[in-house]
Amino acid sequence: MSSSRFITLEGGDGSGKSTQAKRLVAALKTHGIDALGTREPGGSPGAEDIRHLVLNGDPGRWDALTETLLMFAARNDHVERTIKPALAAKRWVICDRFTDSTYAYQGAGHGLARETIRRMEALVLGDFRPDLTLIFDLPVEQGLARTKGRGKEMRFESFDTDFHERMRDCYLAIARKHPERCIVLDAAADEDTLAEAVWNMIAKRFKLG
Repeated sequence: MSSSRFITLEGGDGSGKSTQAKRLVAALKTHGIDALGTREPGGSPGAEDIRHLVLNGDPGRWDALTETLLMFAARNDHVERTIKPALAAKRWVICDRFTDSTYAYQGAGHGLARETIRRMEALVLGDFRPDLTLIFDLPVEQGLARTKGRGKEMRFESFDTDFHERMRDCYLAIARKHPERCIVLDAAADEDTLAEAVWNMIAKRFKLG
């Protein structure tokens, strides 16, 4: 496979996207495609340090603007040190969260103006965007129920239900605004059924055998 691809997986907490990201990387490799799995915040040593700051601690630890600046600092390091080098090496990159999460969490969730996020996105990413984004949609209470017992990196899960409802609405609005890039999946399906749906969409979109 000569062309690299950048695919992001998005969705609320407990939607199963992290599991599906790992399964997609494995499926691509079984089809002879060199794929790298990565995540946000994180994905590079510096970005992983920032991940610890953002995902742990008291819910009110950061205000919306500070949190967004941290996210984009991590994203810049991740893109420059991990994602772009992998794409240049003709690898496929499967990323668990990307900029859509910032619009959902810090924008819709915390109330930071969309234009503020857009300006940071333009500064850090320019016109760099995913080739495809899969959005895993799940009722909020069902998703949060799945996260119980994880015991770590639970700062965002501790926000109230309204916060998560605003996030969900934002993801669906993003999908409506960018139908050429985004596909919404029913994340209430069981893991195997969802993995099959993901693979079928990837195979169809990128004409894989």
